[in-house]
Amino acid sequence: MRIAIIGAGNVGGAIARACVQTGHDVVITAADPGNAQDVASKTGAQAADTNAAAAQGADMVVLAVPYAAVESVASEIAGGVSGRVVLDATNPLKPDYSGLAVTDRSAAEVLQESLPQAAVVKAFNTVFATNQADPVVDGTRLDGFYAGDDEAAKEKVADLLTAVGYRPIDVGGLAAARALEHMAFLNISLNAGHGWQWRSGWKLVGPTT
Repeated sequence: MRIAIIGAGNVGGAIARACVQTGHDVVITAADPGNAQDVASKTGAQAADTNAAAAQGADMVVLAVPYAAVESVASEIAGGVSGRVVLDATNPLKPDYSGLAVTDRSAAEVLQESLPQAAVVKAFNTVFATNQADPVVDGTRLDGFYAGDDEAAKEKVADLLTAVGYRPIDVGGLAAARALEHMAFLNISLNAGHGWQWRSGWKLVGPTT
């Protein structure tokens, strides 16, 4: 697949590295083109000058930007994602990190409304950047939870999660992204509150069949 990653921070860089390592053609962009060039040179991806250019022709577009930037990014890429998978790896944190900036709907559902011709899938948001390209903690393979309303799009995301090394778990329709965003916030709060090493992750245990 050709995968466009919007955002070249810790999360975008980690996902870029994971996608390149699994054999995908990756293009990355950032608000600062220099950051995109730097991450591209370190991961084996290509850098694009604009978000629209990165999304054009991509089979999957990954959003890995701060939540405050999602609305403007969505408007920039809207013309190039019709019929494409948009993987939402963001978490809608309040500016002071005191909670989530959404209430009755998830950020992923809001994004889907902004990009009605695309298939939005929530994934990668419950895992810290330190684990995203290597999802194993203390010998345990982390679970890759994902949610979406388009089954074909979810299959592509599940295949990517599997290739990277996760155990993919389908949590249901896009409305279930509400739970995933709260799971992410809880993990963030635990690490910040206890001074942990930002390496903890979620694992569902017990019979699943």
